Amino acid sequence: MSEPIWSYVTPGIPDELFDRLPGIPMSKCETRLLIIGQLRLKADSILWDIGAGTGTIPIETGLLCPKGKIVAIERDEDVAGLIAKNCQKFGVNNVEIKIGSAPECLTSLSTDPDRICIEGGRSVSEILEYCWERLQNEGRAIATTNSLEGLYAISESFAKLQARNVEVVQSSVNRLETRGNRQVFAAVSPMFIISGEKI
Repeated sequence: MSEPIWSYVTPGIPDELFDRLPGIPMSKCETRLLIIGQLRLKADSILWDIGAGTGTIPIETGLLCPKGKIVAIERDEDVAGLIAKNCQKFGVNNVEIKIGSAPECLTSLSTDPDRICIEGGRSVSEILEYCWERLQNEGRAIATTNSLEGLYAISESFAKLQARNVEVVQSSVNRLETRGNRQVFAAVSPMFIISGEKI
């Protein structure tokens, strides 16, 4: 039996190990670590990851929560196929892939989550409001954005929903890269990570 691609108990799978499609966004490793930290997962957490993209969050959290269930929501069939391919590559079998646009496609999900991660969607506020109704008590929701407008919209939604213990973190990461015969630090695109709890 061959060794698994990622044989560690800690998250932080290098970006280059994931299969990718051109133009499909991927949470960079360092940002992913911040997102996972903000989720504050349990071994049996039920996580909805909305706008799952390449599938990095479902795979990392699937490995961290062996007794849990991860639902990766993605509206594009080709991208959903990419998530399935990456799950198979890393031997993750507790990820369910749901194809459709949120929040409409979420109505068919039978199990309410205790963790929600919103990484994309046309109307983050609308998605967050629907998910909040389904979120279990003492659950956590996080949403990410790279724009000031997105930060304002998400913050406003959390206030409207009376979320407790709201936190905002902005990633600021630089990676050492080789360019020609020099090594330079290159910035990874910053991301706002907003989290709140349902009490």
